[in-house]
Amino acid sequence: MHYSDYLQLDKILDAQQLESDRQGMHAHDEMLFIVIHQAYELWFRQLLYETDSIIGIFGQPALNDNSPELQTIVHRLSRCATILKVLVHQIDIMETMNPMDFQDFRDLLRPASGFQSVQFKLLEARLGLKYEHRYGQKYYLSQLRPEEVDRILAAEQAPSLLQLVDAWLERMPFFDEAAANHFWSDYRHRYETSLAEGEKGNLQKFDAVFFEQDAARSLSAAACRSALFIMLYRGYPLLQLPFQVLHQLLEIDEQLSTWRYRHMSMVHRTIGSRIGTGGSTGKDYLSAALDRHHLFREIAALTSFLLQRKRLPTLPPDMQRQLGFAGA
Repeated sequence: MHYSDYLQLDKILDAQQLESDRQGMHAHDEMLFIVIHQAYELWFRQLLYETDSIIGIFGQPALNDNSPELQTIVHRLSRCATILKVLVHQIDIMETMNPMDFQDFRDLLRPASGFQSVQFKLLEARLGLKYEHRYGQKYYLSQLRPEEVDRILAAEQAPSLLQLVDAWLERMPFFDEAAANHFWSDYRHRYETSLAEGEKGNLQKFDAVFFEQDAARSLSAAACRSALFIMLYRGYPLLQLPFQVLHQLLEIDEQLSTWRYRHMSMVHRTIGSRIGTGGSTGKDYLSAALDRHHLFREIAALTSFLLQRKRLPTLPPDMQRQLGFAGA
């Protein structure tokens, strides 16, 4: 085995074909533009690889929360978050190309656009972004080839990571029905007494999130109760890995949002209010997508309902044992 053969470097390093050279009008920074976007696509490939493996574990008929599988999920989610940080930092390199450098070859790209990145659309779908929550639905699939559309539609029909997390949270057996009713009634009262005058409206939101069913939600009321319980009592050994799952999902969402924001700012800095090469509204489209394309916003919103540790209900002794190392 040889290094270059193993990595197929002949294919990779021969894949930077400058359109400006082909047109006889060499633009130096087009090489950087191509390399950056090829690197993005390679990282998207790795993110899809990791996400599909996590979905495979979550999608088992019964995930054993005391097995190494949950640790594997946390590890791979953490890797995804770290890769996304790299994608954010790649924008620093892209921004070494000033607006006039980009103008040297920008018109040669039309109608090619990052909006045509099939892998990124697949990643969003696999993570849990629903079509009805997307901004720009009219253009979402319009610029793709038929076989690419088929791949994305198939991904949207398959169970997403968010759907599987919802099912995983729903089945967490913390209480029997009577004990659950007592705990949440007590917690609701404690939460109500903790609210400042300007926060009184939060109690209505509390009831809607944790006790009302709504088909439009990504997380059920039962899943939200489990997720909040994990956040509240994450100090118990049995809840540490479940908490890390939630934490890493939020980290992934934050890094994706950071990437969207940096991308939007870079586009505004580079082309101002002009339309994108693919025909989108440029900065305006990216700004709207940033606001709407939060994948795990319902998990993030649960922090509105946290209490100080000293205010938390004391768990029954038998439950404390079950959540400890001995109980596990």
